[in-house]
Amino acid sequence: MSGWGMGWFGGGGAKKTEAPKNAILQLRSTLEMLSKREKHLQNQMDEQDAIARKNVSANKNVAKGALRRKKQFEHALEQTSSQMMTVEREISSIETANINKETFVAMQNAGKAMKRIHGDLNIDKVDQTMESLREQHAIGEEISEALTQGSVTQGLDEDELDEELAELQQEQLDEKMLKTGTVPVGDQVHRLPAVGNSKLPGQAQATEEEDDEEAELRKLQAEMAM
Repeated sequence: MSGWGMGWFGGGGAKKTEAPKNAILQLRSTLEMLSKREKHLQNQMDEQDAIARKNVSANKNVAKGALRRKKQFEHALEQTSSQMMTVEREISSIETANINKETFVAMQNAGKAMKRIHGDLNIDKVDQTMESLREQHAIGEEISEALTQGSVTQGLDEDELDEELAELQQEQLDEKMLKTGTVPVGDQVHRLPAVGNSKLPGQAQATEEEDDEEAELRKLQAEMAM
């Protein structure tokens, strides 16, 4: 009755899940027992070998009996080693099979999950959605353009813009002249020296050179007179 209830409510599935683990635990316990037997047989062999060596000359019958027992232990040891190899191989096989099963179940669950996710999706629906988004973006741009068109340029007069631009340029020019100390071209013309009242820079330099030459000539004449 209890087994029927466990199977009905999922107990059977739990047993199936625990089966590989229990099998591995049992095999490892067997392997541990065989390992202890292997050590025991090896000790028995070493003991009989020591007896045979001790009596090889003094008592050949005792030595021969020890060698006979050693052979028996050796045969049992070989069987035990073979059994251990078989158990280890089974443990590895069960572990590999369990890993393969878990991997398969994980991949199966992943496939089911992706199927559920893609249940309502297909390429046609995706294309329709993207096309609808592009249309809505285009409509939004047209609405924005319609709302801003005319409100920016309405009431603007090109002549007024040109006049305002000229005023800004004149203000910048006035500020620049105030900062640098420059004078408009008309004022600079009035400030040029008069032709009859002053000498040009080139003429002044020529006059200074002529004065130097006259002074040098007079100095030379005074030296010759001496």
